[in-house]
Amino acid sequence: MKKALLVLIGITLIAASGFKLYSSTTEGTKDTDSKNAVISLDADSFKDKVFNYEEGQQWNYKGDVPAILDFYADWCGPCKMLSPVLNKIQKEYDGKLQIYKINTDEQRELAATFGIRSLPTIVFVPMDGEPQATMGYHSKDDLEEMITKILQVEK
Repeated sequence: MKKALLVLIGITLIAASGFKLYSSTTEGTKDTDSKNAVISLDADSFKDKVFNYEEGQQWNYKGDVPAILDFYADWCGPCKMLSPVLNKIQKEYDGKLQIYKINTDEQRELAATFGIRSLPTIVFVPMDGEPQATMGYHSKDDLEEMITKILQVEK
């Protein structure tokens, strides 16, 4: 866990163009609003649901609950391992947070805008405060600890 926290990188979406995001494979729901479903986003739905990076220079999260952004690629082995873990977390937290997935191969503009260079990259988006990112696969226990500390959400 200490290693996971050391890997955790505090980054704002605006202040650092090297911001990294990761999503998982096709197990999510394509742009729906179910409280128990991981939602896949494209650039337009990202701007609508998370942050419109074309209109603002200051980070302004649009969601109603804290979020996890999962930028991924279908060919990425660790991304494939992470996908079922994130699906399980989404269900277990029952509307207390929202997990969004962004396929970096399909959403190249979005990945480039935020400087995605490593997969998977997971970004924790609290309701207040700056997003924080971590790269690589993390166990469910590690992710839950980060959810508690960064997003301040309990099951």
